[in-house]
Amino acid sequence: MQTVLAKIVADKAIWVEARKQQQPLASFQNEVQPSTRHFYDALQGARTAFILECKKASPSKGVIRDDFDPARIAAIYKHYASAISVLTDEKYFQGSFDFLPIVSQIAPQPILCKDFIIDPYQIYLARYYQADACLLMLSVLDDDQYRQLAAVAHSLEMGVLTEVSNEEELERAIALGAKVVGINNRDLRDLSIDLNRTRELAPKLGHNVTVISESGINTYGQVRELSHFANGFLIGSALMAHDDLNAAVRRVLLGENKVCGLTRGEDAKAAYDAGAIYGGLIFVTTSPRCVSIEEAQEVMAAAPLQYVGVFRNHDIADVVDKAKVLSLAAVQLHGNEDQLYIDTLREALPANVAIWKALSVGETLPARDFQHIDKYVFDNGQGGSGQRFDWSLLNGQSLGNVLLAGGLGADNCVEAAQTGCAGLDFNSAVESQPGIKDARLLASVFQTLRAY
Repeated sequence: MQTVLAKIVADKAIWVEARKQQQPLASFQNEVQPSTRHFYDALQGARTAFILECKKASPSKGVIRDDFDPARIAAIYKHYASAISVLTDEKYFQGSFDFLPIVSQIAPQPILCKDFIIDPYQIYLARYYQADACLLMLSVLDDDQYRQLAAVAHSLEMGVLTEVSNEEELERAIALGAKVVGINNRDLRDLSIDLNRTRELAPKLGHNVTVISESGINTYGQVRELSHFANGFLIGSALMAHDDLNAAVRRVLLGENKVCGLTRGEDAKAAYDAGAIYGGLIFVTTSPRCVSIEEAQEVMAAAPLQYVGVFRNHDIADVVDKAKVLSLAAVQLHGNEDQLYIDTLREALPANVAIWKALSVGETLPARDFQHIDKYVFDNGQGGSGQRFDWSLLNGQSLGNVLLAGGLGADNCVEAAQTGCAGLDFNSAVESQPGIKDARLLASVFQTLRAY
């Protein structure tokens, strides 16, 4: 066993013995009821499954989330997760068994106890605290230990997530009849990440096994690509590190998507309910979707999107004023603003307001060489035209700071997402008329993006 892991497991054995003294099995075993939330069933279905994780800290990153509140996390995860994982290891992950019932009470999904399980006592304890499944790691357990622990879990109607990290452990998992196999992309010797592990190992598992890819998954692009190999994903650190947890989940499951040209509160709500992160407010007077500050405030009051103000060659003082009055998340520049304009704007804007730059794509891809630009929007022409450019220009490009715009709707959003852009910018193709969004078209677009 690798050194880091060996130390953790040795400490876990000490913890188990101490906990047995403090809370003997005999003191609660009669109160342990079988689980009624079925972990195996929850991971089945046409759509990719997501096990979202409540994790305060880890050995590789230290504290990930200072304001760790399992109740608040569960209240968000319950809208997206197939199952919810809860770290219960105290020493290395600052977890607790006390977190399990808190999460279980708020979220209806099966709850996975994520720990270094080496003793049947831990499984009884997990079920007593309302866990519906447990993690068993083949890097920690021999075959006899695994069989004993899996039998205890199944006797309590609990599911088992069987974790493997190499081909030898994978072969053991197959021989042991594991129903759900988690492929850990993290090397437990040096804590490095290699997503190729999922690509290499998953095809060796039969169709009757549910494959979960674990560790190192943090973008929608990775999820879409690896969904060809895995039935689901376990994601923790990538979500826990973000203050806005709701947006972080959407970013991974759907992409960093924006609905632009909002003019009505009901449309902002429809965009948010569908799965958008950003809402675009256009302040360009020649646009049929132009809004006043008062109209923008009405839109913003209706839904907690991150709002982006769209400007074209505006006076810098006007941009700054609107950004401050409306507490915009970002300003998007759609004209021929040069580096001097951007530098001056950056100095005048509050530090927490990002600057986005829209670039018109013709026969070649424009350079992304501006300073102080946080995101780019690639569009065809001046925006709002409903036309797309030649997306093959995006092949082989690094597009982590790019949103794609131009005629995006349910018929082409999957193809657009597969370009590798961080997100999509929807406007005219989700409208019934300019400035009036269609809630059904919005819902359809985001359902299509999630159908993987």
